Amino acid sequence: MINSEQDERYRKNMKRERLLKNISVQIEKGSHIIGVATGTGMTAKYVEKGGADFILMLNSGRFRQMGRSSLAGFLPFCNSNDMVMDFASKEIIPLVKDMPIIFGFNATDPTKNMENYIDKIKSMGFSGINNYPTVGLIDNQFSEALEEDGCNYLTEVEAIRIAHRKNMFTVAFVFNEIQAEQMINAGADVICVHLGLTGGGLLGAKKVFSLEAAKVKAAKIFNKCNELKPSVIKLIYGGPVKTPIDVQYMYSNNEDLMGYVGGSAFERIPSEKSITNITKAFKSSAKLNEDDLMVKMLDGITKHYNYVEFVKEYVVQNYMNDISFLDLAKVAHVSRGYLSSLFKKEVGCSFPEYLVKFRINKAAEIIIKKNIQLSHLAALVGYKDYAQFSKMFKKYKGCSPKQYKLKKYDISTKT
Repeated sequence: MINSEQDERYRKNMKRERLLKNISVQIEKGSHIIGVATGTGMTAKYVEKGGADFILMLNSGRFRQMGRSSLAGFLPFCNSNDMVMDFASKEIIPLVKDMPIIFGFNATDPTKNMENYIDKIKSMGFSGINNYPTVGLIDNQFSEALEEDGCNYLTEVEAIRIAHRKNMFTVAFVFNEIQAEQMINAGADVICVHLGLTGGGLLGAKKVFSLEAAKVKAAKIFNKCNELKPSVIKLIYGGPVKTPIDVQYMYSNNEDLMGYVGGSAFERIPSEKSITNITKAFKSSAKLNEDDLMVKMLDGITKHYNYVEFVKEYVVQNYMNDISFLDLAKVAHVSRGYLSSLFKKEVGCSFPEYLVKFRINKAAEIIIKKNIQLSHLAALVGYKDYAQFSKMFKKYKGCSPKQYKLKKYDISTKT
């Protein structure tokens, strides 16, 4: 007779055939496949509620819960496999009822017998494995040293091959076409193009260029997949793709893309409601608000409004950041000279002058409405150098920021 603990593990160890069938049904219905890499039971609980298709147990997810970067998962702070086994078997396996749980397996761990440890992963109730942390993210001299020591990507390929032979669901992170071919030959069920570390701080036009590069990389790898095994599940992970708008851009520009795997994009959301809603947003990204500026940038400027209005709206949302007029021209797919001429004709001044005026007017608004130290004001409106900011302020307002503040204060006290 099977005891309750064994029964629980058997139920949770979702059979590979059933999992593949569930995903196939989702794809046939036109739905996107969503995987979430997590390090905590709370995130797992609410992404299940939001409709994710599977959960990845990665050591980096655990470090994020400690307030550390995902990069900690690649440093010698602890044994990756032991960490994942400990938190996932205690927090996730008993909690998540109806969703497959994938073990992030560090295949290059010399302290584990690969065959035996994959058997243990399966016996504990995990539905499959994923090659993480992966040496594919490491390059240059360190990568060469690892290669010489036998810690190479082919070891991760072998782990996927063993897990496939044991009829486990396998999610393979790949970084190029060669690795995609190796993983497909090993029997990987999912080829997930790893686009690099999740980008932070990318804004505006720079974000668009990063997404364009990600699109090209994914397309090359998916083309190789289609040559070898068109039915393989094709997903993306990381890099600049971290919001529903980013994912929608990737869907719109790659018909082979079937879904998205996210880690930081989900785990940085602090509350129950936000986690549930963000998962639903990734699941139904086609229903996004088409008025969003980033959507307009990604979808093509002329489809929504004219070039000059695009530039002006971009300034409204990005005046506090560095703005490259050349980048805006590239996003609009026109020459810098043409956009400059058009802008000056419609607005009555050059773009640099317009930007300076906008920033100075915004600074004046802040001075009036907020009690703020003037030394902090320059950075709020896009100036790194206070002296330059003060010079421009005096040019357009007739006095220094300090004099302007005192003048406005005197007027307000008299009235």
